[in-house]
Amino acid sequence: MTNRLGLVAAAFLSLLVSMIVAPAPAHAATGLRVSGTRIVEANGNPFVMRGVSHAHTWFTSETDSFAAIKALRANTVRVVLSGGRWTPNDAADVADVVSLCRQNRLICVLENHDTTGYGEQDGAYTLDQAVDYWSSVRSALTGTEDFIVINIGNEPYGNNDVSAWTSATTAAITRMRGLGFDHLLMVDAPNWGQDWQFTMRDNARTVAAADPQGDTVFSIHMYGVFDTAAEITAYLGAFRSAGLPLVIGEFGHDHSDGDPDEDTIMSEAQSRGIGYIGWSWSGNGGGVEYLDMVNDFNASSLTSWGRRIFDGADGIGQTSREATYFGGGTGDDTTAPATPGTPSATNVTANGATLSWPASTDSGGSGLAGYDVYREQGATDPLLGRSATNTITLTGLSAATEYQVYVRARDGAGNLSGNSPTTSFTTSPGGGPGGGCTATGTVQSQWGGGYVTQVAVTNSGSSAISGWTVTFTLPSGHTVTGSWNATLSVSGQTVTARNAGYNGGLPAGGSTSFGFQAGRPGGDPATAGSYTCTAS
Repeated sequence: MTNRLGLVAAAFLSLLVSMIVAPAPAHAATGLRVSGTRIVEANGNPFVMRGVSHAHTWFTSETDSFAAIKALRANTVRVVLSGGRWTPNDAADVADVVSLCRQNRLICVLENHDTTGYGEQDGAYTLDQAVDYWSSVRSALTGTEDFIVINIGNEPYGNNDVSAWTSATTAAITRMRGLGFDHLLMVDAPNWGQDWQFTMRDNARTVAAADPQGDTVFSIHMYGVFDTAAEITAYLGAFRSAGLPLVIGEFGHDHSDGDPDEDTIMSEAQSRGIGYIGWSWSGNGGGVEYLDMVNDFNASSLTSWGRRIFDGADGIGQTSREATYFGGGTGDDTTAPATPGTPSATNVTANGATLSWPASTDSGGSGLAGYDVYREQGATDPLLGRSATNTITLTGLSAATEYQVYVRARDGAGNLSGNSPTTSFTTSPGGGPGGGCTATGTVQSQWGGGYVTQVAVTNSGSSAISGWTVTFTLPSGHTVTGSWNATLSVSGQTVTARNAGYNGGLPAGGSTSFGFQAGRPGGDPATAGSYTCTAS
């Protein structure tokens, strides 16, 4: 993903160009590989990617993210690396990443981000330079073909000179094989990954034929170009008809260039057996913070996008299956983990609490993957949070409310334990003497069809507050299309924003902020207003 995607200057739907596919050459079953339109493991078992991207190159200290992503049932993580456009990830660092992938039973797609937007963005590297980088870290990748995929270069062309993509990509594949890499290779489309000019689609046969192993998979990035079901199904269908392997290597629920149809992306990927990798775990900036799946790398604090991709229909939680290389996905493990012990609650505040419980065990072979925490609430018990360990900090709770909760353990094969015994706690009342807050919204940027607003929240009282709730009003026809640093809910044109787990506590005079992006009818200059704040 990049913060700068080019304008879509041509109609997306056009007559699909026929593609004739030559059969892949026979080769030894070395790790992950291509079989027709599918990715398969060395044993021939199909593997369907269900994962997220993690911006490791900018957040090298966030190594706990690998376990957290696994705990949310992902079977794949796409890891952002750099060979010099940003601080380089050398062979030692890549070796550490490989170790984290293996430890956490994750298929890892390693991608070189240096090539992003080549030809249109200053400082971008060529695909040939990307291959130089892979050569420099080859020692860290030897013998990892069973669980490492090499994504040669992220979004290797912007919107300029995209016709050169075909020759540059075939040359990169040829060099990679000549250097001795036997890994499954992944190649991204041009047009900032979105291929709206169909360069990758129409030349995929030529690129596939350049791989003497026949083990190259194509990656499409689906953002604003893919805002209708027709566009999504047409593109996926073209590769199926051609018999070529395709993954959705990036996608989001929203973007500055349009509103992707994430529901269709996920449902079509599931029905067709196509892998998908959402962008991205955490750490987005430059106005696209709404693409964070968790707040501040905290797996217990899912954003609305995080809840959609992990817990929603056709999401990772429902559809992910661990690679058989790690012992999952075979269907042999039908043994549920042991039931966890009774949870206990500490550090209870007006909008949060910390729970811990005696750990579970798993004897089925796929390994203990984590825990789900539920609120006992009649016929449908809502999920309050997920954790990789036997403790969790809950946030976003209602003040002065009794909660009865229980825990279930889950293993790598998706088996769930029985419900733990319940425990009850009551959150403290909101507000209090000397407590109060104010909220001020400032429009940061706007365009014909929308705008971005940053909201400053200040503790205006004489004592500390533990949480805040801001309400504001959207003009008629306006909709919230993304948000960051707060949890938003919408009723009609009234929006309620509640603090995230990490920015609710403010000392007297202290401040924080959150933001949102809104869409509006073309030509309407109005923006949101009437901001009010309540402390808790």
